[in-house]
Amino acid sequence: MKGQHISVIIADRPYRLMIGSEKEEEQCRKAKDLINTKMKDYASSFAFRDKQDLLAMVALQFAVDVVKSEESTQYSKELSQKLTQIEKLLDDCLNE
Repeated sequence: MKGQHISVIIADRPYRLMIGSEKEEEQCRKAKDLINTKMKDYASSFAFRDKQDLLAMVALQFAVDVVKSEESTQYSKELSQKLTQIEKLLDDCLNE
């Protein structure tokens, strides 16, 4: 499935994409569904002038989610390093 084109519709507009694998196609289609669902949620909850406003809000929400995920990953990495240090200290104490 190398270099296959697919079409996805986001905000009632078709977009033609080049994908490289079935997995990538599945991911693109899930992402498209997620975007369209979030747009519908925002449309039913907030006043908007046009779909660009909804797309901007969806993009902002996804960007916030990415930032939160990156911060969580960094926290997990730091926690793992501290736990490794504690484990080493405990091993050193037990081996004395």
